[in-house]
Amino acid sequence: MVERIALPVQTLFAELVERAHAHQLQTEFDVAGRFITRSLNGREYWYFRSAMKAGERTDKYVGPDSEELRRLIKNHETARDDYKQRRQLVTALERTGIKGPDARTGRILEALANAGIFRMRAVVVGTTAYQTYAGLVGAKLAASNAITEDLDLAQFKTISVAVDDEVDVPLLEILQTVDPEFRPVPDTFSPGRNSHYAVGTGYRVDVLTPNRGPDDDALVTLPSIRSDAQPLRFLDFLIFQEVRSVALWGPGIPINVPAPERYALHKLMVSRLRLATKESQTKAQKDLRQAVELIRALMPTRPYELKDLWAELNDRGPRWRQLANEALSLVDAQLGDPDFANEFRQMVEPSGNTYG
Repeated sequence: MVERIALPVQTLFAELVERAHAHQLQTEFDVAGRFITRSLNGREYWYFRSAMKAGERTDKYVGPDSEELRRLIKNHETARDDYKQRRQLVTALERTGIKGPDARTGRILEALANAGIFRMRAVVVGTTAYQTYAGLVGAKLAASNAITEDLDLAQFKTISVAVDDEVDVPLLEILQTVDPEFRPVPDTFSPGRNSHYAVGTGYRVDVLTPNRGPDDDALVTLPSIRSDAQPLRFLDFLIFQEVRSVALWGPGIPINVPAPERYALHKLMVSRLRLATKESQTKAQKDLRQAVELIRALMPTRPYELKDLWAELNDRGPRWRQLANEALSLVDAQLGDPDFANEFRQMVEPSGNTYG
């Protein structure tokens, strides 16, 4: 049974998302200049053009045009430093049971945000993103499904190139401002290049990108965030049209996360890919728990979004359908939820038609 979060609490979370991203915009673009738009492939994108300095101007990427971003830009000049109010919002939300990241992850997210990583449209994926979904979908999520000891970042290579901008220092150096012990993890298939960064044998940060080429495991360079990335199948479905959220740490850290309904269906599918070892099977069960819990939370409020994305997933091909349908068939045996698969199919599949 899904326990809904009270509407006033959802409103507080939405306010914190707005305030955190507005403050980040003010912080990153506090110099003389103006916001401009550029057209690329039929879409409009916002940039901040600095005032002339030493005979030169620079354009810094802000983001794709949207009603939300236009509102942030409109309020940019009148925004004020509201650190105390944001801290109060974080504290109030934590008291309702919404989970935030551990202290180390919180500090890393703050460093990444301040460096402009999320302005480049990098996306937090995995359980750190999942922690923010309670506030976004308006439902309490089990704390046991929100525990993690790593951080995953993802970005499209096409976006990384198209933004025509980059962070000031390599990703590794940003991580080392939080913990000087961060080191790159050597890559077997791409010597001298790195997509994984770790502190000792414990905490690690992984950088990922969608794989649309051959499965050769060669790393892909993401120029805007100045790191290499591990290419993964199915990731393009997850991080397409990311959404703004906030991590409940400090004054609230503005981040990008996958749309909750994409996260849920992606986790459902990839739960069938982690079967090689006992450790990976444990992660697969966690994937399935997150998927079912999040879908249950979304069914009353975003049924049409789930239906559209289920159709998109099935249209991707037989392998996608196979993985998703296998996962659905295992929900009862693994999670003890005998009604889930039928209820989900009745909602997302056209009457009288079953994909596959």
